[in-house]
Amino acid sequence: MPGIDDHEAEFWVRQIRLGVLIAVIITLLGAVHVAVNWVDGQRWWAAPMAVAGLSQSLIWLLPWRRLVHSARVRAGLFGWWLAQIPLLCFFAYVDVYGAVLYLPCVMLMVVTAGALFPPAMVVGLGVLSLAGFLALLPTGTGVSAVLVAGLASVMAFVVAVSAVIAHNRRRMDDRRRSAERRTGALLQNSPEAVIAIGRDGEVTYASPSAQTVLGHPAAAVTGELLSSLVHPEDLARMRTWMAALRSSPAGATDEAETRLRRADGSWAVLDAIGTNCLHDPDLEAVVISIRDIGARKALEEQLSRQAFTDPLTGLSNRALFRDRLEHATARRDAGVTLLLIDLDDFKDVNDNLGHSAGDELLTSVAGRLRSGVRPGDTLARLGGDEFAVLIESMDGRDASATAERLLTELRRPIELGGCDIRCTASIGVAAAVGGVTAEELLRNADLAMYAAKRQGRNAYAVFDEAMYASVINEARQRMEMERALAEEQFVVHYQPVVDLPHQRVTGVEALVRWQHPERGLLAPNHFIDNAEESGLIVPLGRWVLQEACHQLARWQADGYAEGLTMNVNLSARQFQYAGLVGDVRDAIASSGVEAGLLTLELTESMLLQDIDAASETLHALRRLGVHLAIDDFGTGYSSLNYLKRLPVDVIKIDRAFIAEVATDAGDKTLVDAVVTLSRALSLKTVAEGIETDDQQAMLHLLGCEYGQGYLFGRPAGPEAIASLLREHAEVSSLHT
Repeated sequence: MPGIDDHEAEFWVRQIRLGVLIAVIITLLGAVHVAVNWVDGQRWWAAPMAVAGLSQSLIWLLPWRRLVHSARVRAGLFGWWLAQIPLLCFFAYVDVYGAVLYLPCVMLMVVTAGALFPPAMVVGLGVLSLAGFLALLPTGTGVSAVLVAGLASVMAFVVAVSAVIAHNRRRMDDRRRSAERRTGALLQNSPEAVIAIGRDGEVTYASPSAQTVLGHPAAAVTGELLSSLVHPEDLARMRTWMAALRSSPAGATDEAETRLRRADGSWAVLDAIGTNCLHDPDLEAVVISIRDIGARKALEEQLSRQAFTDPLTGLSNRALFRDRLEHATARRDAGVTLLLIDLDDFKDVNDNLGHSAGDELLTSVAGRLRSGVRPGDTLARLGGDEFAVLIESMDGRDASATAERLLTELRRPIELGGCDIRCTASIGVAAAVGGVTAEELLRNADLAMYAAKRQGRNAYAVFDEAMYASVINEARQRMEMERALAEEQFVVHYQPVVDLPHQRVTGVEALVRWQHPERGLLAPNHFIDNAEESGLIVPLGRWVLQEACHQLARWQADGYAEGLTMNVNLSARQFQYAGLVGDVRDAIASSGVEAGLLTLELTESMLLQDIDAASETLHALRRLGVHLAIDDFGTGYSSLNYLKRLPVDVIKIDRAFIAEVATDAGDKTLVDAVVTLSRALSLKTVAEGIETDDQQAMLHLLGCEYGQGYLFGRPAGPEAIASLLREHAEVSSLHT
């Protein structure tokens, strides 16, 4: 027989005791019948029957709640049911009214059996009972066949109905078990546990998922007082919460956070939602749904720390710093000074040693800064390589001393990757005076910091109002440059490039000028740095490239610029611009000039910032057919390695080595070495800044092929260059 659960066990106990009651009553009624109706010589049977009936009543007292879980016990109970039939048959055989009493008794037995046993057993019991009835018929007198058939039919009908009831009951039990298994599986796998708390605070039910949430099996929790599981610090609050729930209206809910003890002794942080079900007769408890929120609480704490702490250095972050800065500036009773610190050339550490080394450097810097400020000062990392110190109750002289002390501390070597790194910083110092807001104080310190960088870095600068005026002027100039681009105020001048052996103009270099409506013609030193910083250099450089190519095409159309080359300078930001190759391609295509007549000039420092990326860009430009020149050669980190790796065609020797080439042996030797190197690498050489005949003669003697400078012509407009080209063309025609 299949196993049964506690619910079915309760049902079995009730049915067994009902069967015992019926058996006892029938037996005692039989004893009374014997004592009253049997003859004197047989009435003594009443005594053993009464004893048997009373003995059966003892069966009531057995621990059936435990016993019925055994399949053998349940099978034995069916045997007890079967044993009643021969006893009833024997009684009916010896009693004159036995056949009349037999049928109702066995019908009661079949009906009660139908509530417990499977349909097959019920039918078997019914068939055996009916057989006993038929066996008793010969003993009867004057019984008609119609009555016998009717009684047998009634008996068969009772058996059939009991079998159907038994079948339906088993189906209902199967469905109930299936539903309970589904519910149990859902509760077992639910992230929430459900516990029911009685009026006395005892746990009357715990769902299987209590094992998952608390580590306790449900049975171990059931019967425990809730107070024995609650964290001592939460006990008073939970008692108040439970009391409020019990006194609330039926069905009312409330939520609380608490900690309950796990099986391993640790504490589970839980979100508890309680519902008052004390008025429900099926529950009579406060039902609490608990969910483990320990991971969520830990994450909230972590996020709270992250919201105000820099994860790398452990310093205050920008959000906490801004909050303290705003509170400090809002208080007018104490002086507030801000130091803004930016590491110099930190990008080089990341690029050369890797980001891990950069992080290690930032951590070391944070430690040194922490040791250089007072305990009450706020030290923060604002992001990247930028730090800040908020100082209260300090005058300007002390703030300057603090800045100097921090610079000294940072200059000490820092060991990274087995080598010593010397780190320097630029510090901007600003004091809150005259009701300055937090935003204004931060801006002032930022301006001072950039002033320190412009002074050569590794220094500090104290803010003054002239710095702000400088920023305003730069911003105004940026706006004017944007308008100048839109209104075509920029013009291109050209400086001749001359073939030194033949004194012939072979090319020109395009140089941008700004025809300012108020200040007149401005040289590049008045606006190029600002254009580079603001990013306007990219559209400006694109326009110069287009204008230079189209001007070359116009000179060619006039017929006196055959073979003339055009040199155009590229800025650092323009070279890094992803659309550079496309811009060059468009300029060549729109102007119609040959790509081989265009030479793009770049400085050494631009190429060495990222040699791999530079090589990729230069090869892409080279595939267009243009030529490439290294401008101001010798002023950067001149290297044979990059000359070999990069597809350059021309080396332009910086004017610093040309100024005294005719009189200084060192400059002469250096220029000679560059020319010899270029010739060995099949590169052309152009000397910049030639201003005297002696310089020209010496360069010609050293084998330099090309030159440019004031000796051959200052930068001039297209018309002046056209006249120069025309003159050279006429001179050339006379010689031919």
